[in-house]
Amino acid sequence: MVATLPQTHRELLDSRKSGHGMPAELFGRQDVFETDVDVFFQKLWLFVAVTADVPEPGDVYTVDIGKSSIMILRDDDENVRAYRNVCRHRGARLKPAGKSTVGMLVCPYHQWTYDLDGSLRHATHMGKEFDTKCRSLIPVHVKVVGAHIFVCLADEAPEDFSKLETIMTPRFAAHDMQRTKIAHEMTIVENGNWKLVMENNRECYHCAGTHPELTQSFLAHDFGFCPDGQSEDALRDYNEYLARSAARKEEWEKDGYICEAFESVDENVETNFRSQRLAIAGDCESQTMDTKVASTKLLGNLRRRDLGDMHMWTHHSWTHVMSDHAVVAYILPLAPDKTVVRTMWLVHEDAVEGVDYDVKNLTEVWTATTQQDANLVAITHSGTQDPGYIPGPYSAYTEGALDQFARWYDARLKAQGV
Repeated sequence: MVATLPQTHRELLDSRKSGHGMPAELFGRQDVFETDVDVFFQKLWLFVAVTADVPEPGDVYTVDIGKSSIMILRDDDENVRAYRNVCRHRGARLKPAGKSTVGMLVCPYHQWTYDLDGSLRHATHMGKEFDTKCRSLIPVHVKVVGAHIFVCLADEAPEDFSKLETIMTPRFAAHDMQRTKIAHEMTIVENGNWKLVMENNRECYHCAGTHPELTQSFLAHDFGFCPDGQSEDALRDYNEYLARSAARKEEWEKDGYICEAFESVDENVETNFRSQRLAIAGDCESQTMDTKVASTKLLGNLRRRDLGDMHMWTHHSWTHVMSDHAVVAYILPLAPDKTVVRTMWLVHEDAVEGVDYDVKNLTEVWTATTQQDANLVAITHSGTQDPGYIPGPYSAYTEGALDQFARWYDARLKAQGV
């Protein structure tokens, strides 16, 4: 029996039929995973923290991305900075993953000491010829948009990130995102490939049957509708949704709130993102079980509660900003079948727990939804690794964004010579 050589990464990519899911090996193979991390998490802009992670000078948030580790901090002038978490002496990690507060950054190995501006201030027993100016911490590209802190680990960061800044800055402006605090956060590890996590997030074909909490406020119609075979009641309901949504958006636009969908997701872009303000069901106030605000202290200086949901998706994150709070989440790959998902609920910095908001009411929709999604990703990843798996067709009505994502994924790898 002649052994069959495994397909190359490029052969796997080229074997995907247009409008269909990806081959199993793109989810399960270690070499594919390592290439994904290098291309999509070492060379592109990543959302890795919020400004509320580092609210005061000396606050540090450390995040691990593959083999890399990044320290995000606020310096004495209240600027957000980012550095490689590598001592310039013998490479020891300066900080463990997570949050801390420092006066200076001190290496736990030989006590080399760095200022918050990255400069090396103290290094004993190195001799008078030693030049501390040559051993500053290695800076990482960093940008702040709204409350979102983005970093890029590449030597040269993609320039098209400026489009995201231009589009999202005015969309977040009324919500004054930097005047927020983290009311609650949750980190879980999903048992699936990072691409399956993002595929699941980019469609709502599954929502009606799997997300009873989310669909109290979330309108699945926003993610597509196929009229074929639908009942007259379903068609009437869809047409009424279109009319209500159009009227709501027209009203918002008159009041200065940007609503139109904006996409930068084509094969030629490096910074993949999409944004749109969508209506919320019921009272249209917030993603809660009763569709009313979870925090009576609204974001920024807002007075109006029914502002729907301002979305932002990137290639590894999702954001929902409402009048009273924001839900922001990002993913980072850990292994071919392991993906960490961090979710944060942001409220006004002056909001008081137990007075302005109740944590359970604030979080119950997306806590349940996140766990439900984790279960869906796990069964899908497991199924793709079954010998019987054959990639099936996407719904052109409700899963078009998945085919878009697959084409972009292929193009970015091709641009790197894969």
